[in-house]
Amino acid sequence: MNIKTSWDFSTFYTSDNDTKIESDKLELTQATEKFASKWENRTDWLSDPKILKQILDEYEKYCSEYNTYGKPGIYIHLRTQQDSTDPKLKAIENQINELNQKLSNQIQFLGLRLAKVSPVNQQIFLNDPQLKDYKHYLEKLFSQAKYTLSEAEEKIMTLKSGPARSNWIRMTQTFISKEEAEVLTEEGTTEKKSFTEILNLSNLSQNKKVRDIATLEFNRIIDKHIDVAVEEINSILQDKKINDELRGATRPDEMRLLSEDIAPEIVDTLIQAVSENNKISQDYYKLKAKAFGQDKLAYNERNVPYGKVEKKYSFEDSVSLVHKVLNNLDPEFAQIFERMIENGQVDAYPSKGKRGGAFCAFYVPSLPTFVFLNHTDKLSDVLTIAHEFGHAINGEMMKQKENSLNYDTPMATAEVASTFMEDFVLEELLKTADPELKKSLLMLKLNDDISTIFRQIACYRFEQELHKQFREKGYLPKEAIGEIFQTHMGNYLGDAVDQPDWSKNWWVYWSHIRSFFYVYSYAGGLLISKSMQNSVRQNPKFISNVKEFLRTGSSESPQQIFAKMGIDITQKQFWQNGIDEIKELLDQVKL
Repeated sequence: MNIKTSWDFSTFYTSDNDTKIESDKLELTQATEKFASKWENRTDWLSDPKILKQILDEYEKYCSEYNTYGKPGIYIHLRTQQDSTDPKLKAIENQINELNQKLSNQIQFLGLRLAKVSPVNQQIFLNDPQLKDYKHYLEKLFSQAKYTLSEAEEKIMTLKSGPARSNWIRMTQTFISKEEAEVLTEEGTTEKKSFTEILNLSNLSQNKKVRDIATLEFNRIIDKHIDVAVEEINSILQDKKINDELRGATRPDEMRLLSEDIAPEIVDTLIQAVSENNKISQDYYKLKAKAFGQDKLAYNERNVPYGKVEKKYSFEDSVSLVHKVLNNLDPEFAQIFERMIENGQVDAYPSKGKRGGAFCAFYVPSLPTFVFLNHTDKLSDVLTIAHEFGHAINGEMMKQKENSLNYDTPMATAEVASTFMEDFVLEELLKTADPELKKSLLMLKLNDDISTIFRQIACYRFEQELHKQFREKGYLPKEAIGEIFQTHMGNYLGDAVDQPDWSKNWWVYWSHIRSFFYVYSYAGGLLISKSMQNSVRQNPKFISNVKEFLRTGSSESPQQIFAKMGIDITQKQFWQNGIDEIKELLDQVKL
């Protein structure tokens, strides 16, 4: 396999200064204006199914080729992830965001008017065979009708989203990602490291001195930007409150769950099931503290790997291992993985200015899928590759079946594919592990499961209270935010993890809380994934059901998709069954 470790944008542009960026922006603008000028002043498509199919077919083609960002928007978005400090990229990004807002306003009449059609016409459209490919797309539009404002108001909502929310978030992320500091490395030398690398050393180094120095520098950076972060979070909380009031949403997470096509009752049941079992995560941290010979773990030590995993997993070794696992599951998975690696669709290593974390991005069916990593040769980085390529395989397989209006993975389904692949990679590592390494790997799996399920639900509850208190008080100082944060982190961590005063501000770098109320999907996705994994282990032919799920996109609701696989996510007992697996694993490690 010819492994490439940086994104290859040759199918996009030759550089950030490529003149084709401007010509593509012009083409995108003309395509949008052509669609709008043809359909905006017509009303026949709001009553005639045959004409509605025509406009939806044209809109589907437009979304497949462009959407309102097009190649320029996708390219610049990815480039700013690689380098969030370049002022030229920021300027281009701002211009493209403004263009996107303008084009979104020109084309949004389609969804807004469809949402408002009469109940009689809604049923006619939903029952018409020629519209069957768009049935669930229409169902979602109709369900959003009561929250939809007038076209003029919706245009204002779109225009204000940048200065009222996105710009604030980008500002904080940019300030933090620019930071560097001299820290002690694993090799005993002193080196200047990026913010992401400092965080990794603070959380993951098995050398206490390395952790302590990295944590001091991490806290210094957070303290430097805490005042800005407080104003940012208050501003986006206020913007969310205004939006919800205008739309008539009765709870802060209502619009998120509506957009993700999942009933609030399902998420409430998941949150309740996990929260009632916090003793499992608390017992895990007691076990981990005991394993480290400590009464308590420091807050930054909760993810430190147990045992001595001496082996470094280079990116090349990690790719080889993941490829093997994917091939054993299904050769098509491995083929997609190999093609993406060889085509330069992965950006592998951390660097100055590069944003932290990892993600997978697929935009429109006609353009490539991209994976973003910050690989530092740790065992956990192997699992991150498997996780993000679960998303990538999902994105690529949807292209086989779904039209562009269904080319999407709601958060309720998105994290299933990622955790599915990740767990099978860990299983492969366990096969060749000696007893001591096996215990280390099981502790790693427990750590990941606890973080994915219990930590993310604690974060969701933190968000719920953050929004609730903001709406009651009008402004939250850093002390109040810190207190809320520590309370909910403490609920899942228990007494075995110390939360010193400096940990109150560790919400600052947690990007998830800026994309309101989506972290439930990590917990739900893993618990659903566990059910699917068990089915594959019991019957390898079940992988065909998994592949059908990966192709489905948003053409059905998550509840419908999983019901076809024998999974009822409305039942509390379903979630409890998955949680019980975590307890069984914890009991196994105790032996």
